[in-house]
Amino acid sequence: MRLRPPFLSIALLSAAMLAYEILLMRLFSIIQWHHFAYMIISLALLGFGASGTFVSILQKSLFKHFSIAFLINIGLFAVSSVGCFLLAQSIPFNPDEILWDSQQPMRLLGIYLLLALPFFFAANAIAMALTYFYDCVARIYAFDLFGAGLGCLSVVALLFVIMPLQALAVIGCIGLLATAVAAWELNVTGRHWVFVALAVISVGLIMLDARSELQMSPYKELSQMLRISGTEIASEHSSPLGLLSVLRSHTIPLRHAPGLSLNASGEPPAQVGVFTDGGGMTAVTRETGEPADYAYLDQITSAAPYHLFQPAHVLVLGAGGGSNILQARYHAVPQIDAVELNPQLIKLLREDYADYTGDLLNTGNIRLHEGEARGFVTGARAQYDLIEVALLDSFAASSAGLYALNESYLYTVEALQDILKKLQPDGYLAITRWIKLPPRDTLKLFATAVDALTSMDVENPGQQLLFFRSWQTGTLLIKNGVVTETEIVALKKFVTDRSFDVAWYPGIEPGEANRFNRLAEPYFFQAAEAILGDERAEFFERYKFSLQPATDNRPYFFHFFKWSVLPEIFSLREKGGLPLLEGGYLVLVATLVQALVASVILILLPLFFTSREKRSSNPVSKSRVVIYFSSVGLAFLFIEIAFIQKFILFLHHPLYAVALVLTAFLIFAGLGSGVSWRLVKGGYYRHAITVSVIGIVVSGLLYMLFISSVFAQFQSLSLAAKIPLTLIMIAPLAFFMGMPFPLALAKLGDIAPNMIPWAWAVNGCASVVSAVLATILAIAIGFNAVIVLALLLYGLAWSSFPEKRATDIQ
Repeated sequence: MRLRPPFLSIALLSAAMLAYEILLMRLFSIIQWHHFAYMIISLALLGFGASGTFVSILQKSLFKHFSIAFLINIGLFAVSSVGCFLLAQSIPFNPDEILWDSQQPMRLLGIYLLLALPFFFAANAIAMALTYFYDCVARIYAFDLFGAGLGCLSVVALLFVIMPLQALAVIGCIGLLATAVAAWELNVTGRHWVFVALAVISVGLIMLDARSELQMSPYKELSQMLRISGTEIASEHSSPLGLLSVLRSHTIPLRHAPGLSLNASGEPPAQVGVFTDGGGMTAVTRETGEPADYAYLDQITSAAPYHLFQPAHVLVLGAGGGSNILQARYHAVPQIDAVELNPQLIKLLREDYADYTGDLLNTGNIRLHEGEARGFVTGARAQYDLIEVALLDSFAASSAGLYALNESYLYTVEALQDILKKLQPDGYLAITRWIKLPPRDTLKLFATAVDALTSMDVENPGQQLLFFRSWQTGTLLIKNGVVTETEIVALKKFVTDRSFDVAWYPGIEPGEANRFNRLAEPYFFQAAEAILGDERAEFFERYKFSLQPATDNRPYFFHFFKWSVLPEIFSLREKGGLPLLEGGYLVLVATLVQALVASVILILLPLFFTSREKRSSNPVSKSRVVIYFSSVGLAFLFIEIAFIQKFILFLHHPLYAVALVLTAFLIFAGLGSGVSWRLVKGGYYRHAITVSVIGIVVSGLLYMLFISSVFAQFQSLSLAAKIPLTLIMIAPLAFFMGMPFPLALAKLGDIAPNMIPWAWAVNGCASVVSAVLATILAIAIGFNAVIVLALLLYGLAWSSFPEKRATDIQ
């Protein structure tokens, strides 16, 4: 009896698999760091490529018992999705030791293999279904994409409700549900016993998950803090934006005041620390009722603007635990607005710690807004006397280069322009950053400010800049107007009284820099002078780190790595040179190399087993298959990743951008795949691929030309209005992008069905490479160039569409 295609189980499996992928990113961001989560997931997804190779080699044996093999692979995905993560997190891997501890690479390999298994089993099931039911390829692929899109949206919603480890158990149970649905769809004999077994396994998964806990790296800030006697985690709060851990101490109260003047005599009141994913601590300060207890807030670099003038209306971008709000209150600011991205942190301050903070956020002259900083500024109608960009990221992670892969639209040239436009005449923008040696991000920030002012037709940017530092932090002040002599005098008194060092003000003399926190040379002053002078290009060229300002097209502010410096730093590895290395970017490059090597092996391996087959048994050129499916795999993710980044600017929230863009691409691509099935039934392969590629190229070019104008036109709309607009904007491009892959698979199903698993492997390997390569290219040439490359790749795919050979000659 002819089996019916398991459409519903494919959709459920795809939903669980994509939800698992996104959840792993969250889990590894908590127990390790963001950039290693990126690397591990990218390589784990090689399970897709491995599955195609596996099915390609063993397809005859698998298809003799298709139903059983299909069920086993889905069930193994469900069980391994929970078990493999719990095993992987128990491996004592420390990325900081990977260059000198020979055991670390082997431990990392073990993590790769464990995390690849769930994707391998899930992809096996999908690859088998595509090959076995080759006459329904387009419909199966459509259900695959629909399921993936729903899984992406569902896991984000799920993470607002339950903790990440609980979500892991839910995903495992969804995998078991997909197994049960597959048994029903395939009419498996004795399926009632299958249902009973799956129910028992689901109970076991839930119990195993309930008894487990996340094992955070001992090198993360929270883990280090917990080693101090008397400290404990008071509470934890989770969302897709991060896991908030509130730390308190019964013996020694926390004291957090970054860059506090060494001349300061007072100390902060009692505090509790709030960590996001085990790092990026922000302090919540206890209300004492005594204004003098907050005098320490006048002894840090961010207090300088209050000594230059008296602002009436202040905006704090990044409220965190409220330190900058307290600082504005201490300086008697009449109206304070603050913006915070994480709603759980807002709830924590407004409710759980309202008494502790003296109901700070419910005070009449303080208004706290939930939202992303850049988006709030863009939509704000008010004008401010002072806008402060708070220091909320981790010093340890920042110093180690762990933010190198993080996009930030807050520190781009365009962002500074948007913020400066919201200042009153003679108002100030104040940005505080960590001081790192050799100097990096403070200098890049200075260069970004110069470019922003220049783009606003300021003839002499140096006349509007003030730059100074303590032993740990540096603050850049950008004025909406020319700095006056009175303000310069006030700044000099401020820094001298606190033993801070001034690095730039209009008219500064070389001898005035580097007086208190002395360095071998006045590096910060020398850099500021060079950036403002005619030798800027030469200075950028010879400097050890990349200081080119970030833009909205290349928003990697924290990327400082230069290949030309690598040999020099590596030669100093035994003399303390390695800490100078911006490790995040090199990890990404290493990931690309590993992915390429693994992909080549997985693509070539099936050819070894089929090398003895007669050429007539393969009527399609293998080279055309490789070119076509690798081009489609690279191009799809190039566009998808670029669009996620671009829509962060429009939706003003990374979470909304990831969820909406991925869901839109997957669901509308699924619609495109469904339409392609109708074209396949009519045999219009060449016409269909031509129409789809033309649609992709035209849509892509139109987006590049007009998307910025569209964003500007509808920027003031509410989020509720922007969500359908986002779906409408993405729909046409995604619809056409859903056609090339199923069209080619369907064509192979007509002329060479045995090659479908291999084509799946090629596409899967290309997708893994694409995820890493897109980021590397975006850092180097920008997102617009990445989109152009994707359109060219679709053109290459069109020219290599699999066709039946006229002869048997390769």
